Amino acid sequence: MNRAPQPDMLEPPSELCTADGPKLAVVISCYNYELFVERAIQSVLHQGRHDCEVVVVDDGSTDGSWDAISRYDVKAFKIDNSGQVAACRYGFDRTRAPFVLFLDADDELKPGALATIIGLLEPSIAKLQFGLTRIDADGNPTGGRISLEAFRSRDELLSRVLRSGVYKSPPTSGNVFRRDLCEFLRKADYDTAVDGVILFAAPLLGDVLSLSEELGCYRVHGRNKSGLGRIPDVPSLERNLRRFVLRMKHLREIVDRLKPDAKLVSAEEAFYFRERALYIDLVSGRRPGWKMLRPLLSSLMREPFATRHKFVMTGFFLLLSLLPSDKGRALLAYRLDTGRRSFLGFIQALIGFSESTHSKS
Repeated sequence: MNRAPQPDMLEPPSELCTADGPKLAVVISCYNYELFVERAIQSVLHQGRHDCEVVVVDDGSTDGSWDAISRYDVKAFKIDNSGQVAACRYGFDRTRAPFVLFLDADDELKPGALATIIGLLEPSIAKLQFGLTRIDADGNPTGGRISLEAFRSRDELLSRVLRSGVYKSPPTSGNVFRRDLCEFLRKADYDTAVDGVILFAAPLLGDVLSLSEELGCYRVHGRNKSGLGRIPDVPSLERNLRRFVLRMKHLREIVDRLKPDAKLVSAEEAFYFRERALYIDLVSGRRPGWKMLRPLLSSLMREPFATRHKFVMTGFFLLLSLLPSDKGRALLAYRLDTGRRSFLGFIQALIGFSESTHSKS
């Protein structure tokens, strides 16, 4: 276990592994998650896979995370605090497998997850994604989940990315990336999370395989920095919007290089941008008017959603523009809580009794 060199001394990227080398690398980045990082490491090691390499990067933690990590026979590094993208990039450069899973230090893999994942990996797949079960700080299921549809797609998903800039994808721990896709992280310092541009560049490089099976656990706890399910604040919404604009700029560079004949939607015309701009107005205390609603609804109609979903979303946006600001913000918090939505919950949020669930950034 070694302390990281300074950035100008980073080792060059590893070569792709040979046929008899590891098939998957799990990179765990940790910042002040002493309470959870051992569970993350154990969730990988207990699967007993000899074709999986594990690298743990302590991103300058100030708690006992490094001591916890040091109890395990894994390749581990302690670096100066640099943020998740840099920490994951550092760990990535110390692996050699052709596929990489970036596991958050407060999340876990379920037993048998690696056998399922590795058994499905093949060179034509750029990204594999899977569902996640929500658990609390003690590891108990909360009843929530991050569900996905099962599909394998490239052209259709690429069309969606070009039209919207996004598609439905799980948080960091629910994704496996082909090694060449991870190279795009080298220019992603504008982002705070590793699951940014590489999610949406994936269909440019190969198939995206989506599994409905929940192979991991997504921990919801009191130390989550920000959350879907809480009423968002204006600074966090504005930061997310700025990151989206920078990510779209980066994605455009990738599209221009790999598929120069393709046209990517501008960030400002994307549904995500217009939706978040409306949320900023709402949280700021301004009532969204028709001038903002009209282009938003126009973008919504171009999204690959079912007609029923478009109808529901249209009603939701109209409600936000008509409700008193406190009710609108409560309804917005419920909308942004991925994984625990229901008609009853919608009614509770509407009358001001939204659940106080929390989620990670």
